[in-house]
Amino acid sequence: MRKLTIAGFALATALTAGCASTDQGGMDDASATADSAAQTADNAMSTADTAQSRANAAMQKAEEALAAAKSAQRSADEANERARRMLERSSQK
Repeated sequence: MRKLTIAGFALATALTAGCASTDQGGMDDASATADSAAQTADNAMSTADTAQSRANAAMQKAEEALAAAKSAQRSADEANERARRMLERSSQK
């Protein structure tokens, strides 16, 4: 969406330059500016896509870590319960 907005501004600049002057140099400059803006937008989109991909990978790893932590908690709870029962049995003897 931003790419379209930037391209729109660049086009408006080019049209304004064309209306204000019939100088080909002005049109070439406006076109170069529009091309540069489009390239900048492409680079920004690529950077955003890379960031999204890395965020998704980090989220997946966090979910895996949470699942492992929950499993470890269940194991610890079970071990504590076994230990509690063993202590109860040994205190009854």
